[in-house]
Amino acid sequence: MIEVRHPLTACAPGTTRELVALHYGPGGGAKAYLQAALHADEPPGLLLAWHLRRLLGELEAAGRLRGEIVLVPMANPIGHAQRLLGRGIGRFELASGENFNRLYANLAAAAYARLDCTPGKPLPPLAEVRAALRAACEELPAAGELASLRRILLGLAIDADHVLDLHCDNDAVMHIYTTPELWPQVEPLARLLGAELALVAGDSGGDPFDESCSLAWSRLNALHVAAGGSGSWPQACVAVTVELRGEIDVEHALAAADAQAIVGYLATQGYVDAAMPELPPLKRAPRPFAGSMPVYAPHGGVVAYRCAVGSELRAGDPIADVVDPLSGALSTLTAPVDGLLYAREIGRVVHAGQRVAKVAGEQARRSGPLLSA
Repeated sequence: MIEVRHPLTACAPGTTRELVALHYGPGGGAKAYLQAALHADEPPGLLLAWHLRRLLGELEAAGRLRGEIVLVPMANPIGHAQRLLGRGIGRFELASGENFNRLYANLAAAAYARLDCTPGKPLPPLAEVRAALRAACEELPAAGELASLRRILLGLAIDADHVLDLHCDNDAVMHIYTTPELWPQVEPLARLLGAELALVAGDSGGDPFDESCSLAWSRLNALHVAAGGSGSWPQACVAVTVELRGEIDVEHALAAADAQAIVGYLATQGYVDAAMPELPPLKRAPRPFAGSMPVYAPHGGVVAYRCAVGSELRAGDPIADVVDPLSGALSTLTAPVDGLLYAREIGRVVHAGQRVAKVAGEQARRSGPLLSA
């Protein structure tokens, strides 16, 4: 294993932060990139990363790695340092208010400009395109600390064949996000993790980390067509966001099982010399991200849930009561569609207009940006 430390742009004199990346296996071939806790207040990925580094170290020592695996165990040193009144604030940078998992650069135009795509000539090979993407990433501005973090993370992942971004929700079942085109290659991961749900979207809006890696290839192809070119590159980056249940699901048994599942998936993709794992049945067919419907509190109060995450609901089924102890008001929140209650608010005191739960239906009902703040 090779440990590489990447310094961030110092936000003030006398301050320094760095990002640590662990490189396992031989370089120069297939590359997988895994990172944990880009939202620094989502802890399950941190424990999972600890288990992963042990497994990967053992596999490397035994000579069983067939490709490079880059693990970033703590992807957000800025967010991990942020505390307000004793609580970690890791979803947004306090200095700017920006979400740590938004606004990653679209590198397609800058990379395409570096390539010789003259009509009639063969398309540049994947290695050349990946080099152009890396070079475009290196030219991104990094005047501030957050900008430098985004550039470093994207630079580590933009040339990878596989990208796994490890997150969690408030209180949730295991679920994943990817694009419809990538689903066939992601399905083994969903099976091995026992994911209750896969949500798919071509472009969810907001430029999250995983889509900035995977959509680079479809964007390059679109630019090539617009320039009058023929042919296309394959979808050369399989990127997925893994939601490791909820914030408090931080247990060695869960993390160890998830780490084994991820290593099993890497084996199916040729990174590990190992027997192919048996794939459990898929729990549900993927559902459109545009079919995920939020449920909001009509007024403030205390929320009392009436069903658990993982419940399949019919439209109109009760999810929770919001109780106002001062006025005596009680509002029952119900499922807006037939679907799976896959996530809910972990806090029990809610404000008017706050999202309380998410129900994933089988039909697309929303449009525009799909990601929450």
